Amino acid sequence: MLKEILSITGKPGLYKILTPGKRTLLVEDLKSKKRFPLGARDRVVCLGDIAMYTTGEDLPLGEILDRVYEVEQGKPIDIKALDTDGLREEFAKAVEDFDRDRVYPSDIKKLFTWYNLLISEGYSKFKEEPAAEDTAAEEQEAAE
Repeated sequence: MLKEILSITGKPGLYKILTPGKRTLLVEDLKSKKRFPLGARDRVVCLGDIAMYTTGEDLPLGEILDRVYEVEQGKPIDIKALDTDGLREEFAKAVEDFDRDRVYPSDIKKLFTWYNLLISEGYSKFKEEPAAEDTAAEEQEAAE
């Protein structure tokens, strides 16, 4: 699911890929539903490719969003009511071992903003589930 959702540098919000082309992508704003093409000069990042620092291994964004969804019970987060310490405390409820030196309050605020947008659009599962083919191949390798 997160492989279809993009963040575009310089533009607020999140965008869903509708059709990939050779030189452009047709995307749709999740909130306004407006469609437009992205060219080669637009800087984009796929949410499925993002991970956040922890004291152990980095956690993929999908797993973090699932944890936040579970902690918040699917309700939006009132970001405006949280100061810097409040953002860190709220995030620590979902990811206790996040790296406090490398994860900035602005990162947490962006994550919460994306979470609120995604749940307002009806998303509730964020972690990428392995395809059935991948799971079967892994099971076969483990058996050998």
